[in-house]
Amino acid sequence: MSTSLLVWIILAPLLGALANTFLYFYHIKKHKVSEIYFALIGTITPLISFLITLNLFLQMLEEKIIFKQHIFTWLSVDKLNIEMSFLGDNLSIFMSMFVTFVGWLIHIYAIGYMKNDDGFGKFFAYFNLFLASMLILVLADNPIILFIGWEGVGVCSYLLIKFYYGNKENVLAANKAFIVNRIGDFGFLLGVVTLFFALGQIDLSFGTIEANIENVSKELLIISGFLLFVGAMGKSAQIPLYVWLPDAMAGPTPISALIHAATMVTAGVYMVARFHFLYSGIEEIGLFIAYIGAFSALFAAIIATRQTDIKKILAYSTMSQLGYMFIAVGLGFYSTGLFHVFTHAFFKAMLFMGAGGIIIALHHEQNIFKIAQHRANLPIIGMTFLIGVIAISGIPPFSGFFSKDAILAAAFQEGQYLIWAIALFTAFLTAFYMFRMYFIVFVAPNHHSSDYIYTSKTITLPLFILAIGAIGAGFLNLPSVLGGNHFIDTWLGNLNSKHIHLDHMTEYVLMAISVIVAMTGIMLAYSKYSNFDVFKPENETGFIGNKFYIDEIYDSLFVQPTKAISTFIDKIVDTKIIDAFIMYSSITFINIGKKVAMIQNANVRFYAAFMLVGMTCIFVYLYITLGL
Repeated sequence: MSTSLLVWIILAPLLGALANTFLYFYHIKKHKVSEIYFALIGTITPLISFLITLNLFLQMLEEKIIFKQHIFTWLSVDKLNIEMSFLGDNLSIFMSMFVTFVGWLIHIYAIGYMKNDDGFGKFFAYFNLFLASMLILVLADNPIILFIGWEGVGVCSYLLIKFYYGNKENVLAANKAFIVNRIGDFGFLLGVVTLFFALGQIDLSFGTIEANIENVSKELLIISGFLLFVGAMGKSAQIPLYVWLPDAMAGPTPISALIHAATMVTAGVYMVARFHFLYSGIEEIGLFIAYIGAFSALFAAIIATRQTDIKKILAYSTMSQLGYMFIAVGLGFYSTGLFHVFTHAFFKAMLFMGAGGIIIALHHEQNIFKIAQHRANLPIIGMTFLIGVIAISGIPPFSGFFSKDAILAAAFQEGQYLIWAIALFTAFLTAFYMFRMYFIVFVAPNHHSSDYIYTSKTITLPLFILAIGAIGAGFLNLPSVLGGNHFIDTWLGNLNSKHIHLDHMTEYVLMAISVIVAMTGIMLAYSKYSNFDVFKPENETGFIGNKFYIDEIYDSLFVQPTKAISTFIDKIVDTKIIDAFIMYSSITFINIGKKVAMIQNANVRFYAAFMLVGMTCIFVYLYITLGL
């Protein structure tokens, strides 16, 4: 019975998406449907998924079992066997727990945010489908099924980023996200294909791959591991395939929260953890992943220090935090990386949702200086936003401190002092730019009293719950040096190829350094921005303000040459060569047809004369050749 429940974790939001789709079609045919029905379907189905996941989690705690559900055989040809089956092991159930829970809270938040929107029902249909796609990815028992969910979240992100498709900029942002991710996805597919041919296995399940991975040459493992990580670069917005993420803020804020906290961008980290048996054996790729993560974290943090759009600041902070996660999984500390995925889900969802509340209150204003100029009195949002900023800055006892500190300790223990130093400096920048945003939006004087604005309960209630997680989630993996039992590390223990085993004094020193660095960033932000004149805002100018001109460089290196080649093919190759050849051939055939048609004139005497000529030619031929 429990095993059969596994697929219902996916089916619940999937059926919700279908129900809301049909209801929305009924709605737009002038049969008006109340928003409450869309909202009920949209929020109850993620809750069902969470409750089922919680039930399976509790059983696993008690009985130490793994759930696996086979649905049907999708394809069985020669050496290729693809089963539509799902896996509920420690990793997938752990991910499903907070994906469904945080996703459910974001769905509730969306009720208030999207209220009275013409596309209310359509939004919840997309939203449910997005969650279902992520759950397919997480619960898949083989890379092919994982790729279905992988592509599903990509399609849903495209649909939601361009949700307000009347604005051209939104459509361009969605196209950018979709195209950049297709580049990464192509790498992912090549990685899976390489692994398949290297194994030569009939069964492509993760268990079979892990059991036979030792039979694969190291060279092929390196190629496959690299190509798979190219997919992660796209989905999880790491250098060089990160450029879609800031532009993805064009979508409604609830989708930003879902993408950054519980679905799409965490897929890359999950995928690397799922293939832990592959990456643990190839240290070169692991170190490459860790350095990509470190430089991505630093690069995004530097850019964030000069951004003025509240959602883009949070977007770059996500890219930076994902960099930390890749440092951990790249160095072989998979449970440590996933612990940061877990804590990050709470405070990042809360930050985006808080930003959304501010944006709604100020009529969709997103510039932090303009928000400050017209500041509204939003006490609940202000309080929870501060909690989120403290958590992401790594201040104890908030959750971000424990997960980020564990990553720093892992890098230090492995002797990767450059990565440790980059991550530490990034922690300083994180505290600085997050509190820069907070002080400008909530603290800096604007010379007029702020009016209190009522905020819907569907917005404030999820913020309260997420605030509890942002404060307390870190205690679930409290290190032994602080009297904890490493619950998450123990739960995901079979993933790790390495464990943190520093002596207590070293851990205390590293923690102290981490806190001092973060506090320095906060104090610098306070000294500069707590009394900042918001009517003389900073501009997004200069090298950093213009994001190192990476978009312009990509445009020159890739977009414009591609357009030029496409134009050449269209105007020259297609029009003047291919079309001209086809047209010339057509005219030639028409002319030949006209000549032949002269013979086909319906004149019986004409036909008889041709028959006579033909027969005469035959007799002449026979006479000459046979001598008849």
